[in-house]
Amino acid sequence: MLPTVDFCGLRVTRLIIGANPFGGFSHQTPERDAEMVAYHTPERIRETWSRAEAAGINTMVTNNETPHVIGTVREYLAGGGRLQWIAQLADRPYENMLAAVDDAVRIGAKAAYFHGGLVDGLYTSKDDRTLRTWAEHARSLGLPIGVAGHAPEVHDWVASLDVVDFHVVCFFNCGSLHSGQGHRFRLADVAPAAECVRRLPKPCIAYKVMGAGRIDPLMALEYAFGHIKPGDVVNVGMHRGDKDGMVEENVGFVREILGA
Repeated sequence: MLPTVDFCGLRVTRLIIGANPFGGFSHQTPERDAEMVAYHTPERIRETWSRAEAAGINTMVTNNETPHVIGTVREYLAGGGRLQWIAQLADRPYENMLAAVDDAVRIGAKAAYFHGGLVDGLYTSKDDRTLRTWAEHARSLGLPIGVAGHAPEVHDWVASLDVVDFHVVCFFNCGSLHSGQGHRFRLADVAPAAECVRRLPKPCIAYKVMGAGRIDPLMALEYAFGHIKPGDVVNVGMHRGDKDGMVEENVGFVREILGA
């Protein structure tokens, strides 16, 4: 197994596998989105998780709203899949966010966090009451709970409230997509995001460290692990349609970087 850290009471490998490619969220073009969806049948998703297990990863992240992805998560965990599931939670498929939390617990989530676009919105309206309600419900069920967010100021605001267990920090301020402004990936965002991770007192998951495929993987992973806290982890989505051995290659990079 890759080196692990104590992440909110869970032993989590410092590299975890994400799922944006599974749902066709390329953050590139509509054609690229469609290519990823076509490739990622439930069978290929399960194969990718099996290869992650074999390579030394012990944790995965997926959203709770892409039907074929969450359906595959249900089947995988019910069938004894070994990867721990950290759920990215949105409330769109549910009556409300509390119901989304309840369903994630039923499926088998070991931890969860609220979708960055939703948290960005709560920050904009300074709606701490809603965030507190969501977080307190998750904690009442014994679920470690966090927030994603696309800008350091979002995480600083949440940290000031002291209502969550961890943060999921985007290396690129691409939350503009969720406010209808389209994709925005600027290298100038990376250093402030890494600084944010280091000043947050709670553990963090760094994501989009490769700029959704725009940055060389080894370069991106070296920078990420060199600039986050020792107890933090990195989440990377992996599209084997581009390179079949991508999972093993990324794990190899992380072993080299961490001296494992």
